[in-house]
Amino acid sequence: MHAETWHHAAPALPVWQRAVQGAQRHLLSTAAVVVLMVVLLPFLWMVQMAFRPAGDALSLDLVFSPTLEAFAGLWQDNFARSFGNSLLVSVLSTGLSLLLGVPAAYALSRWRFKQRRQVALWVLCTRMAPPIAFTIPFFLAFRWLGLLDSVWGLVLVYLTFNLAIVIWMMQGFFEAIPTALEEAAWMDGCSIWSAFWHVTLPLTRPGLVATAVLCFIFSWSDFFFALILTRTQAVTAPVAIVNFLQYDGWEWTKIAAAGTLVMLPVLLFTVLVRKYLVHGLTAGGVKD
Repeated sequence: MHAETWHHAAPALPVWQRAVQGAQRHLLSTAAVVVLMVVLLPFLWMVQMAFRPAGDALSLDLVFSPTLEAFAGLWQDNFARSFGNSLLVSVLSTGLSLLLGVPAAYALSRWRFKQRRQVALWVLCTRMAPPIAFTIPFFLAFRWLGLLDSVWGLVLVYLTFNLAIVIWMMQGFFEAIPTALEEAAWMDGCSIWSAFWHVTLPLTRPGLVATAVLCFIFSWSDFFFALILTRTQAVTAPVAIVNFLQYDGWEWTKIAAAGTLVMLPVLLFTVLVRKYLVHGLTAGGVKD
């Protein structure tokens, strides 16, 4: 046997050590299944409740005749408009956050200037502060600007917070890309913008997708700002669900149906981009 082959050959483990490793893998697999069931059980329970008749909503019997009357009730209660508002606000705020935040993150990662770290820290502080700290200023400013109960008002709010996510996440991805690639592009005649667009940005695609998913989820699932800053025209889906909590009783099947529809876009979006999402989140945590 050659010395190189001997160097890379893995030594055979004793029988007892292989048995211990097998038991550990079995234990970890069982724990993963248990955790997955705990996580999925509330969601699956909500979905099955959405298809139950209204009078049978809280029954523990797993055998029932599925019906779509809860979803039809949502349509009659104008839930589709709130769902559309959520979709419009989430897409616009995510797109604008990426449009403004990605160049800012690139500038912070490439150009060295005094107080650079402090600037990045102050940007992050806008995301870490509790929402109530911004609610009153937003409410007063929007009342003066006529943006209360408007889609663009909510887009502006979510843009403020999503920018911090975009800048902090994308800065790490840009710093992981060697500047030599851009310098080579400059030597070939590319401008700074052209090198950024054609060389650097494609290499950060997993990070872009992961950042977009996080921004979309934050905008989509927000309840607090939408509750305070909307009334009737720009009400989003999470706020509209509250309308099914009546004084004379809770409309459980409609709540479950609305919750199922609210979960659906995030679930589909995450499944479609899961490859980029996992790679982007793990790559963002690795620093040289």
